[in-house]
Amino acid sequence: MWQLYVFSFLAGLFGANGVPHFIKGVLGEKFQTPFGKSSSASVNVVWGLANFVVAALFLFTGDVHEHLLRAFGMVVLGILLMSLVLANSKMMMANKK
Repeated sequence: MWQLYVFSFLAGLFGANGVPHFIKGVLGEKFQTPFGKSSSASVNVVWGLANFVVAALFLFTGDVHEHLLRAFGMVVLGILLMSLVLANSKMMMANKK
């Protein structure tokens, strides 16, 4: 049962982290990835897609179909946490300029 909570939460984290990278990549803009501060659009598309794949693998291995409501809650919690972290890091970077 603990796997359901952990894997669903991690799926939310990785899924939310993939969104800005994928969007920036599709728009052709540079964006920070673990591979560099100014990664190319192609790298961001690949990094965003990799995050989505990892999120899907966590959902697949977490047996979420047995407890959909609990899994949904943990995914939402993971998305919320990652969104707040990303929003805060964006604010901190803007204040440094």
